[in-house]
Amino acid sequence: MFKAWFDKGLNITNYLKYLIAFYGLASLNVKNTLIIGIVYCLFCLILGFLWYYYKIIETENEIGNIFNPFQREMREKLKKRFNSKNNKNKGNNC
Repeated sequence: MFKAWFDKGLNITNYLKYLIAFYGLASLNVKNTLIIGIVYCLFCLILGFLWYYYKIIETENEIGNIFNPFQREMREKLKKRFNSKNNKNKGNNC
């Protein structure tokens, strides 16, 4: 889970790593750059944890599925299949 949390946090704040790298190259201050990098890694971990804790990841996946043509087609097929099974069962309950 730690890797998933870190990866999600890193994905959300992707451009900050370039700013940290640019700061390190511009200042040539290794100690401050290392401290900023460690704080950034912890921030990514916490942000990723919160993303999963508040289930925002599920919302992201659902939004992605709405625009995915394959998912849309499969949901329509499953909905038709589910509705046809329910209609058959309703007639047999006499």
